[in-house]
Amino acid sequence: MLSRLVPTMKADGALIQFEFDPTLPIAKQAEQVLAAIADGKLSAESGKVIIDAIHQLGDIRATEELEARLVALESKSQG
Repeated sequence: MLSRLVPTMKADGALIQFEFDPTLPIAKQAEQVLAAIADGKLSAESGKVIIDAIHQLGDIRATEELEARLVALESKSQG
């Protein structure tokens, strides 16, 4: 019921620029986003979206790393 009283949030499509180094470890990337929020360069809502995306990317990377380790272990046990 409440969802009908409050309009859904829609992306405004505005481009946001702040310092961000995607080569840094995941935790450092999140720190960059938090710093941009603290500096007023990024809204808290946009920051949350970006940090959520960073988190999802971290999950994907972790899965890929586990898969690579499993393949390496399997090849060692067979050879």
